[in-house]
Amino acid sequence: MSIITTIKNIFRFYGEGFKNMKVGKTLWGIIGIKIILFFVIIKWLFFPNILKEHFHTDQERSDYILNQLTQGK
Repeated sequence: MSIITTIKNIFRFYGEGFKNMKVGKTLWGIIGIKIILFFVIIKWLFFPNILKEHFHTDQERSDYILNQLTQGK
């Protein structure tokens, strides 16, 4: 049995199992929405766009990044 056939069989196995779920589909949907919201909120709260806050043009941003990469600390 080739690797491609094995991979196809695995996907088919999980696909058929997922099709037959009733409550499981709803729960996976809720989990997916929660994960997406979680990462969006985390990014918004903890990873602000510092370059856009401190620099007005793309040239200023690129100069700052180049300076930081070449000087190192």
